[in-house]
Amino acid sequence: MSTASGGAGLTESHLTHQLTDLGLEAGSVLLVHASLRSLGKVEGGAVTVLRALRRALGPDGTVIVPTFTSDNSDTSAAHRERVRGLSDEARAAFRRHMPPFDPATTPSTGMGVLAETIRLHPESLRSAHPQTSFAALGPRAVKVTADHSPDCHLGEQSPLARLYDLRAHILLLGVTFDSCTAFHLGEYRLDSPPRRSYRCVIHRDGRRQWWQYDDVALDDSDFAALGTDFEHADPAAVRVGTVGTARCRLLNLVNAVDHAQDWFPTHRGHRAADR
Repeated sequence: MSTASGGAGLTESHLTHQLTDLGLEAGSVLLVHASLRSLGKVEGGAVTVLRALRRALGPDGTVIVPTFTSDNSDTSAAHRERVRGLSDEARAAFRRHMPPFDPATTPSTGMGVLAETIRLHPESLRSAHPQTSFAALGPRAVKVTADHSPDCHLGEQSPLARLYDLRAHILLLGVTFDSCTAFHLGEYRLDSPPRRSYRCVIHRDGRRQWWQYDDVALDDSDFAALGTDFEHADPAAVRVGTVGTARCRLLNLVNAVDHAQDWFPTHRGHRAADR
C-alpha cells in the first residue's frame, strides 16, 4: 500500500497495513525498539504509531518496550558524561539530588517517545528493575513484567527471558541491530560471563537510599556486527521492509538470542560497556 503523499502524514491505517506487510501477526508478543523520527511525518505522532501496532497485533497481541533509566545511577557512562568537568563539590551535590527510581513515575532515559507513550498508557504495566525496566500492553503484560529481579538486568529473572519463553518477535522500527536489547540475554547464557558492580539510588523502606549490586557486565559495542552475522546466517529469521520512510526489521527473538549465545565466545574478549 502506498504511503501518504504531499504534505499529509502517515495515518494509523497506512501504518497498520505496512506493519502487517512487514510480517506482524495477530496475537503476537512483540518487543519494539523505535525511532519515530525515521518514519517521517505521522499524523498524531507516537499515539498513532502505538494504535497501529496494537491494531496489527489484534486484541490478543502484546507490545513491549524497554523503559531503561540511567539518571539514578552513578556507575553509568551517562552519569560520568553529565558530571564531566565538575568540581568534586559540584559532583557531590549533583549526586545528593539524583532522584530515586519509582516505577510509577520515573521517565525512561533515551528510549524514545514511543517507549514513553507506552509507559504512560493507563493500561501499561512496568517491571520494577531500577535500571532496566520494561513496559508492556496487552494480555501477556503481567507475565512479561512480573518478578523482574532487582539484581538481574537482562537475564533469566528479567522480561527478556519471559519473552524468550513466549517466542516473541522483535521489531526494529527505524533503528539498527545496535538497539537489539535481546542479544544481552545471550550474554547471560554464556558459561561464567564477566560480572561487575552497579550502583543506583532507589526508594526503599520509606526513604531514599543507594543500592549496590553485582550483575553480568553488559556490552553492546559489537551488536551491529552480531546482527549482521545473524541476518546472513539465518535470513529466514529476519523480515526486512519499509514503514513510512524507515528501514525496519522483524526478528525471531529466540533465534536472535540463540545466535548471540553461540557467537559471543568466538567473536569477543572480556570487555564491558558501562550502564
